[in-house]
Amino acid sequence: MAETDHRLLMLIDSDPAQTRLITALAGREGWRVMVVKDSKSALTSFSTKQGMQISAVILDQGVPGDNACDLISEIKTNRPALPLLMLTTSTSPLLAVEAMRAGATDYLVKPASPDRLMQALRSAATPDTRRDELTPLTEKMPAELDFDAMIGTAPPFRDALAKAAKAARGHGSILIEGESGTGKEMLSRAIHAASPRTKMPFKLINITGAPANSLESILFGHEKGAFPGAFQRQTGTFENYDGGTLVLDEVDRLTPDLQERLAEALTNNQIRPIGARHSFRVDVRIIAASNLPLEELVNAGHFRQDLYELLSHTKVILPPLRERSGDISALTRHFLHRIGEQPGLRPLSISDSALQLLAAFDWPGNVRQLQAVLFRAAVFCDGDVLTAQDFPQLSRMLGEQEESAHKPSQEGVGIMLYTEDGHLRPLEEIEADVIRLAIGHYRGRMTEVARRLGIGRSTLYRKLSDLGIDNAA
Repeated sequence: MAETDHRLLMLIDSDPAQTRLITALAGREGWRVMVVKDSKSALTSFSTKQGMQISAVILDQGVPGDNACDLISEIKTNRPALPLLMLTTSTSPLLAVEAMRAGATDYLVKPASPDRLMQALRSAATPDTRRDELTPLTEKMPAELDFDAMIGTAPPFRDALAKAAKAARGHGSILIEGESGTGKEMLSRAIHAASPRTKMPFKLINITGAPANSLESILFGHEKGAFPGAFQRQTGTFENYDGGTLVLDEVDRLTPDLQERLAEALTNNQIRPIGARHSFRVDVRIIAASNLPLEELVNAGHFRQDLYELLSHTKVILPPLRERSGDISALTRHFLHRIGEQPGLRPLSISDSALQLLAAFDWPGNVRQLQAVLFRAAVFCDGDVLTAQDFPQLSRMLGEQEESAHKPSQEGVGIMLYTEDGHLRPLEEIEADVIRLAIGHYRGRMTEVARRLGIGRSTLYRKLSDLGIDNAA
């Protein structure tokens, strides 16, 4: 703690409740917090002795309003290296672009979870970590809701999508496992959109983002007077979303008591609010998401066996991006197309050298991190093509890689041409990769795939059979 006690956070915020929350969260991380309530006081504070010690700034856009970007620019003019995070209720990609161009290090849409807020603050204040300028920026772009939006041809990924698509047509619980950033939330939304409940409500609850002492009430509700402070009856999520889909993200973080409560509710399809004498029936489909393998937690005694079985009628495992690096090229082009449609941005292409740089990184934050990196690069790109120079953080983390300049190029638009010993790969393997890439790029539209490859559909399907490529890939 001694290493961080000197860190001072300036919080520009006029909301007392939010100020208390951020001050408490930052305090746990070893920050001292200086609160200012208006733009003028903030700018004046920088010239004081205490102001010279400021290590980071959190700005609520509600304080300066439409002048938020001007305030960011003025702060960055005086303190160019100072990390600055902006909180806002706006989901406008244009505002995100303007804020970042003005100098914001990150942009968080309220209500931001405590974990997300602290992750952004840690990342901004520790520029040497692998997360520097690789923080999740995906909330700036509207979520896509169907399976076609999930790009990739790697067999484990296609198998996961096929299993999820089949399960979507039923009503049973689904467990989605995978590292953070692999696309669990997106897959959950695609499952709901493809399910018989598509017209019914959808709700995602992040277990770690909800206050631990009120999570039971959030899920099950409570009666008036059930506990100190329960001044009125509150309906829980199960009741509010009856007939719909409820996603429990990071379900592995449930406390033992809540695991027991949830197991009981799922066994009987009934819920009982805190303080209520009677239970009542609900019909809610559960999609559980976990960053950790739940079966291993069960075996270690950290997760209930009965709850695991209730949640995993179908289990889908999303592979990390490092295990499907062949998808990076198609994902990159897909994201750049979507980013180019956002207000304030324009379509960009990407050079082979930049693709090679992206393929060389191991992406600990997975697909979400790739999208965030591309978003940031697009914001600051002055030309029409992203090059390796537009990814300075990746270049620094990977090193100069001078040796690679003397080796044969390993990629041609996402296809590996050479083996590790420098020899060309067999033509059959390259052809199989080209077909997989085309299927992913054109989202499984086989007529378009055949047309773009210059072959007939019957020839395409014969090649799929000869090369052992799954038709669903």
